[in-house]
Amino acid sequence: MKSQAPKIVKLESITEIHRLLELPGPSHPLITLLDTREERVNLSRLPVSYVTTLYKISFISKLGGKFRYGQGFYDFDEGSMVFTAPNQIVGSTEIYKGNEGYSLIFHQDFLHGYPLAAKIKQYGFFSYASNEALHLSEQERTTISSVFNIIREELDSRIDDFSQEVVIAQIELLLSYAKRFYKRQFLTRQAASSDLLQQVEEVLSAYFKEGKTLELGLPTVQFLAEQLNYTANYLSDMLRSLTGLSAQQHIHEKLIEKSKELLSTSSLTVSEIAYQLGFEHSQSFSRLFKNVTRQSPVQFRTSFN
Repeated sequence: MKSQAPKIVKLESITEIHRLLELPGPSHPLITLLDTREERVNLSRLPVSYVTTLYKISFISKLGGKFRYGQGFYDFDEGSMVFTAPNQIVGSTEIYKGNEGYSLIFHQDFLHGYPLAAKIKQYGFFSYASNEALHLSEQERTTISSVFNIIREELDSRIDDFSQEVVIAQIELLLSYAKRFYKRQFLTRQAASSDLLQQVEEVLSAYFKEGKTLELGLPTVQFLAEQLNYTANYLSDMLRSLTGLSAQQHIHEKLIEKSKELLSTSSLTVSEIAYQLGFEHSQSFSRLFKNVTRQSPVQFRTSFN
């Protein structure tokens, strides 16, 4: 008999999470900091799979089991950080062994009126592929722990008119450190990821060679990311760390390469070349070509010949 997929539960408030964990009500309805080093915080009481309307930033100091994210699991070691955004499927393994660390959970309304409300959507690590937790060095763990401790002290003390401003400043500091540490993680992993450029080249070359442009139009970052089993944001960050160019810019580079080949070796008109490459309008092709090469397609063909 086939085992059924676990039912996905939707959690919509901090209070609901506290109730499931059998904790006292939160000191603030829009934010909580769970310290899983405390015996009373038992995450095994949460559903195996669930969706929340909340942001969560977790720091795992002791690993115990896997953490579900989307269709897969986070691959993380002790001393890692995990970031999840509203409406993502998260959870844990059915056999919970007990993690230790912090989980900062907050509703997006907590950020209302502050610049971080809009800025937080720009942090790509909230949508990274399931194997991209942030792995911290010993020094980085100490830094992150100190920020979580400030947040905990602020939330545990008497909340006043400045509490929200102080906590949001610490959340932004956490995200800034995470951005720096992810950059370090990308750079130290470049040798292992050096074949990514070859994979990108192979996917794009096959796209043009197999005539998919006529069927599907221009190759997109989303298509490229799916072929390589990454999210679009993560792929762009990886490519930018390797070459300084985003995934979209790599696609443009390939388009220009193919267009130069057709302009120099065929008698196709500019409009025919644009159509063959997947452009709906030849003007769009000409504009891109000139932006990249500082020449129009006609000027390039003339100078080449």
